[in-house]
Amino acid sequence: MEKALSSIADITMGISPKGITYNREKLGLPLLNGPTEFGEVFPNCTFYTNSSIKECKKGDLIFCVRASTGVMNWADKNYSLGRGVCSIRGKNFNDTKYIQYCLEVKLEQLLQLSTSGSVFSNLSKNDLENFKIPFSKNRYKIISIISNYENLIQINYERIKILEKITQNIYQNWFTKFNFPGKKNISLINSELGKIPKGWKILTLGNIAKINKGKSYKSEEISTEAGKLFINLKCIAKGGGFRRDGLKKYTGTYNNTHTVSRGDIVIAVTDMTQERAIIGRVARIGDLVEQIYIISLDLVSIMPFEKIGKNYLYSLLRFSNFSEIVKNYANGTNVLHLNPKSIENFKILLPPFDLIQQYEKIVKQIFNKIDIHNNVIQKLKKIRNLILPKLIYGKIDISNLNIKENNKVA
Repeated sequence: MEKALSSIADITMGISPKGITYNREKLGLPLLNGPTEFGEVFPNCTFYTNSSIKECKKGDLIFCVRASTGVMNWADKNYSLGRGVCSIRGKNFNDTKYIQYCLEVKLEQLLQLSTSGSVFSNLSKNDLENFKIPFSKNRYKIISIISNYENLIQINYERIKILEKITQNIYQNWFTKFNFPGKKNISLINSELGKIPKGWKILTLGNIAKINKGKSYKSEEISTEAGKLFINLKCIAKGGGFRRDGLKKYTGTYNNTHTVSRGDIVIAVTDMTQERAIIGRVARIGDLVEQIYIISLDLVSIMPFEKIGKNYLYSLLRFSNFSEIVKNYANGTNVLHLNPKSIENFKILLPPFDLIQQYEKIVKQIFNKIDIHNNVIQKLKKIRNLILPKLIYGKIDISNLNIKENNKVA
């Protein structure tokens, strides 16, 4: 049985408050204007407004209705809704969760209703309210089944965060606080970077690594099926780190300087967010199965010279003040751009090579574990995405299964 969304959910379309009400001092409600404020699950807002017009509540599904139409997040608290988003609220959280599953499965069909202008594609409130989804009597059982996969996925994400935190602590203890092996034999001296261990060198990144620009491309060279994996700006997480859900495919020509492989490092040199949440941020390429990948012009790769390990260089860029400093060199009005020269000229403190090698041996094992967890996540996502539409459309009969219904709330 299919039901129109308006019969099973309340839909609130966003209206952007006046710009003069925006603030960074957390006055009022956090403001959501579009997917740039979206996180993996919950939003991460930069701006607040003390004059909210439309709002969502905790437990609502937040849905983008323009630009990146169809992107979704969950409200972990009340938000002010700008014109780029709407909220969807079922009669209870489980119904809202089921609606999210249905929208995910039928997203392509929904997007066909979108009206395209010169810049943005849009979905109206009428489009959403009249959109029909299969409203299964087994919907709570479906939620329980799919939630099991999602819980396992989340467990692996949490383990990755722990491993990354361990790596960060080791790096900062050794190379920021100077609590490294053998420190008793080292004295500190004054330098332009403050007190540093005697014998350590002050250099620029250009002295220890080579920077390569990414590939300029045409829209017709981007595919969802054929071609080489294409690492682009959407692969960079806010604050740094790699997002696999941003991957695309590239079918055009390229040369060796446009390629990266497992363990290589990329840096964002373009940003659509005026809060500079992406630009200057660093990501490490994980185990993506293929041997080589192409990077877009919005990124640069940074390849260490001999004796400078990739894991050490990634840690230096990710866990130091690098991103916070170089992002301030970016300029632009609507789109920010960072000159790679600003990256090359960044001053670093280089420890002895034997200490770098000790660090490499330790963290290499940690990064291997991170790659394993990421691969488990991809396998779980693949299974989840394979069975979800079959459950939604009743192609897998679960009516007689004794499944404990999920009563989870946001």
